[in-house]
Amino acid sequence: MITEIRKPSKGQLKTEVAEQIASFLQGIQFGSVEIIIHDSKVVQIERREKLRFDAK
Repeated sequence: MITEIRKPSKGQLKTEVAEQIASFLQGIQFGSVEIIIHDSKVVQIERREKLRFDAK
């Protein structure tokens, strides 16, 4: 039996990237989200989150 491996369509990839960026943005209070692009394509997404504490 031959199993066919399919690459996701461009529309599926765009939706997946947009959903991942949205999930990174949810719940972050302090920090940043960096999107790395090569040849007009998103290749990496980084999330840096900072925790802040009151100095009372």
